[in-house]
Amino acid sequence: MASRIPELITALVELANADQALADVRIADGPQVTDDAAGDWLIVGWDADPAGDFEAAQTLGGWSDLGTGREEEFQLVVAAVASRGDTDIVAARRRAYEIGARVEAWLRAAPGLGLASLEAAVGGTRLIQDQTDQGAQARLLLTVAGRAFT
Repeated sequence: MASRIPELITALVELANADQALADVRIADGPQVTDDAAGDWLIVGWDADPAGDFEAAQTLGGWSDLGTGREEEFQLVVAAVASRGDTDIVAARRRAYEIGARVEAWLRAAPGLGLASLEAAVGGTRLIQDQTDQGAQARLLLTVAGRAFT
C-alpha cells in the first residue's frame, strides 16, 4: 500500500534538524533507545509515552479518480517535550509550546513542506503535564493533519 506518511515524517525531521531555533532540542524520528538526558525533545511519529501504544500516524484513503490515483487523509503525532530538574511546570509548559510553535511555523510557511500533492497543518493539540522524581515535564502533542495524493 502506498502512503505519503514516510516522506512526511522525513520532511519534518529534516526541517527540525535544520531549524536553528531548535539547536538545543533533541530531534527524534519516532521512539529512540538512548540514555540521553536532554530536557527538550521534538519527536516526530511518537507521543513520547513509553507506556502508550506507540501509534505514529493514521490514514484514511479513497480513490481520487477511476485510474490509479488515490487520496490519503492523514494524522501524524508530533511530541514537543520539555523536562526540567525542578518543579516549575509553568516554565516546562511554556517551553513545550515554544518547541511546538516551530512545527506550526513550518507548516504555515509551506503547507506542502516541499512535497508534491500534499497539504498539512497542525489540526489539534493535547497538553499532558506531570511532576516526576526528575521534576516537571510538559508534553505537547500536535496532530499534523492533512491530505495527499499518491
